Amino acid sequence: MMRCAIYGAGSLGTVLGAYLSRAGVPVELVNRNRAHVEALRKGGAHITGTVEFTTPVRASYPEEMQGSYDVIFLMTKQLHNAEVVAFLAPMLGPSGVIVTMQNGIPEPGIAEIVGEAHTMGCVVEWGATLTAPGESRLTSSPDSLSFHIGGMPGISAEQMTAVRQLLEHMCPVEQEENLLGVRWSKLLINATFSGLGTAIGGCFGDVSEGRQAKRVAVRCMKECMDVGRAAGVSFAPVQGKDITKLFYYKNACKRKIAEWLLPIAMKKHRAIEPSMLQDLRHGKPCEVEAINGVICAWGRKCGVPTPVNDRIVEVILKEQAGELPLRAENIALFADLL
Repeated sequence: MMRCAIYGAGSLGTVLGAYLSRAGVPVELVNRNRAHVEALRKGGAHITGTVEFTTPVRASYPEEMQGSYDVIFLMTKQLHNAEVVAFLAPMLGPSGVIVTMQNGIPEPGIAEIVGEAHTMGCVVEWGATLTAPGESRLTSSPDSLSFHIGGMPGISAEQMTAVRQLLEHMCPVEQEENLLGVRWSKLLINATFSGLGTAIGGCFGDVSEGRQAKRVAVRCMKECMDVGRAAGVSFAPVQGKDITKLFYYKNACKRKIAEWLLPIAMKKHRAIEPSMLQDLRHGKPCEVEAINGVICAWGRKCGVPTPVNDRIVEVILKEQAGELPLRAENIALFADLL
């Protein structure tokens, strides 16, 4: 029988683990947080929000992992990838894969450690928030959940099929040939809604519905698209929608239309609380450098200005350092860019 684990089973991983466990998949939910692991062991995974169920799960600590695994879903922050992936590498079976569900563009760095034939990427098109040990709140509408998977060169059809079938126990899965395009589309969403949401201390809805925030948001999106195109990226559709056609603009009229569309497009995901904001509220360092920082870095490389993303990084780093509070009024810090 296939062995699989979710390494870094926090907010998203607990939800995924609950769905897989409920479907009878023998999956390990691995986490370092003792209160969370013990709560999962004692009472199972409790999923709330847009769905409601509790199911027994197998939870463990990293040091308890033994033997070889066919699939390891990687859901930790990228900050410690070098250390974490090196730890997991000896546990991969002969055709085992690490499926990174992280933000940004993590696949190349992971492949340097375990090899391209053992590296897959998965873009998660839904959100969740860990509300208590053993409890995670799904914040996206059940009819808007999806995964998008792709592999590095050398990944076989059998490996791809095995991962797809596992994930289909939760929601629809799209197999992508253009993994880089999918990654950049998700990076655009994260840079805009997670980045700006963290900067103003709010959820995705605060970004898409706030009068000033959505004006900043569409400018952030345009920067991401300009940088990606300069880097030779072909942006992939997001849940069937071509985001470049919907939100790219070259004049004030089209920009206004983009601002009008924003709350409609994000309606089913408006309750998502950015993972970076969750980190800051728990006193943890966030991964802004792996999200908005990637846009800024590629902008410098391609000669494309990124003033909005630069400002988002600046604001979040000040919040992380305790120099700025997490509050809606921080939107005023972007006024000079409008």
